[in-house]
Amino acid sequence: MLYDFHTHTFHSDGILSPIELIRRAFVKGYSAVAITDHVAFGSLGRIIKEISDDCALARTYWDILAIPGVELTHVPPQAVSEVAKRAKEMGAWLVVVHGETSVEPVEKGTNLAAVQSPYVDMLAHPGLITPEEATLAAQNGIFIELTARKGHSAANSHVALVSQKAKAKMLVSSDAHDENDLLTPSLVESILRQAGLNQRQRQQILDRNPKLFIEKVNRSSSRSG
Repeated sequence: MLYDFHTHTFHSDGILSPIELIRRAFVKGYSAVAITDHVAFGSLGRIIKEISDDCALARTYWDILAIPGVELTHVPPQAVSEVAKRAKEMGAWLVVVHGETSVEPVEKGTNLAAVQSPYVDMLAHPGLITPEEATLAAQNGIFIELTARKGHSAANSHVALVSQKAKAKMLVSSDAHDENDLLTPSLVESILRQAGLNQRQRQQILDRNPKLFIEKVNRSSSRSG
C-alpha cells in the first residue's frame, strides 16, 4: 500500500490540478494522498477551499483517502504556529512545515517552531534537524519526513539517524510536483535502504506509521470541523 502525505499541484509550484494528481496517484495504487501546496498567511483561504473541494470529490467517487493540506514554506518561525492554527481553522486536515535544509534558505528556527506547535503534523525534509528538535517532535507527536525529492533526499540518512535515536516517527513522502514524482513500492524501498534503516524499521515506516498518521489527521479534521 502506498501512502504519500506531501505533494504539490498548480496551486503552487506543481504541474497538475489537484483532481488530476489524485487520479494519477489512485491509478498508481495509492491508498492515501495529501495535497499540500505551499502557502503563507495570505493564500490560505483560497488554496484550502479549492483543494478541499477536489479532495472531497475524489473521496466520493474513488477508493482513495484524498487529504486537503498545506505546506508552510518560508514562513517566519515566530508565525509558524499561528499560521498553522489558522490553516486548521480554515479546513486543512494536515499541516506540513518546510524544514530547514542546506538546499534552500529556510530561516533558522523553523524546525524548532514546527516541532513545538500543536497545529503542525509533519516536518518535511528537515535536513538540518538536531537531536533536540527530533526529541521534541517525538514528544509532541509530530512526524518527520524522509523525502524522495532530489537535493533534499541527500540528508535522509542524517534525518533517519537523528529521528531514530529520538524515537520520532518517520514517514516517506514524494514531495511530488508532477505525476513522474509519485512514489512506487521500489522507490520507497530504495529511500529506506539508502537512509540506513533495517528491515524492522522499514516495516514500521511502511505499514504502522502511515496508519498512525492518518489517525492523527482524522482526529485533527474532526476537531476543526
